[in-house]
Amino acid sequence: MTFDIIGFKDGESVLTWDGLMDAFARGHTMPKAEIGDTFLYRNKDTLLSRAAWIDGLGQAVKTATIFPVNKDKGQPAINGSVSLFSDETGEMEALIDFHLVTKWKTAGDSLYAARMLANPDPETILIVGTGTVAGSMIDAYRSTFPDAKYVVWGRNRDYAAQFAEAHAASSVAELEDGVREAQIICTATMATDPVLNGEWLQSGQHLDLIGAYRPDMREVDDTAMQRARVFVDSFDTTLDHIGELKNPIASGAISRDHVLADFYTPDAFTRAPDDITICKNGGGAHLDLMTCRHILDQWRDR
Repeated sequence: MTFDIIGFKDGESVLTWDGLMDAFARGHTMPKAEIGDTFLYRNKDTLLSRAAWIDGLGQAVKTATIFPVNKDKGQPAINGSVSLFSDETGEMEALIDFHLVTKWKTAGDSLYAARMLANPDPETILIVGTGTVAGSMIDAYRSTFPDAKYVVWGRNRDYAAQFAEAHAASSVAELEDGVREAQIICTATMATDPVLNGEWLQSGQHLDLIGAYRPDMREVDDTAMQRARVFVDSFDTTLDHIGELKNPIASGAISRDHVLADFYTPDAFTRAPDDITICKNGGGAHLDLMTCRHILDQWRDR
């Protein structure tokens, strides 16, 4: 059996955010994914392997290396590989560019949540972070919220200003000021200690939390979790694995029942106008699989 090799530029040429949102909706009506994650650590470096099998959709295996210090060398902090296999025969169907899958899966994950939970007509969207994911989120959000003002905050003010200019956004010097102004807040950092204080939050806001992926990582504090209606993309890949949820549940700051629903129960993604909502983006392999299958389908239909 021959297989397709899909590079970043070729893959991007056949994709739209609306199309991916439809693929996520369809994928979550199929039998629940079987998933398996392996994490290996060396200080701040991580080797993460994620596999998923959805009956009727196939299997995907994604391996990522996450080396935060690469940023200081001008190199990507995240690298890896993605393989997609046939549900019928188990044969390889595609090798798809790792960065293509990661961009569309990660940003699509949070966009999917924002479409269900956020104010549909936000005036301001705040991006916390200045890395690759932050840029992808601006691109994704603009597909749904084209009239919003986009504001960026980063620890390095000069770089944040340059990043904002490159993405037709503005920058803000103080994170608290940016948080208080925004209706949608997206955090995409490598923080191990919370950078966002829950006391800054305003009624009606929605937070997409992306950055934390290890047990020792958090982007928001206990107060933020306590004040919000909390959702996740997947219970299986977040509750026991990511410090954003694992730690406040373990300490008793919130209970397990405080986390209301995941993407498999979209009808539970509800809010009143004044509610603060949080959705934690855990980026499970089942979403990589849905993304890979959508990319291959679009590629073959081009």
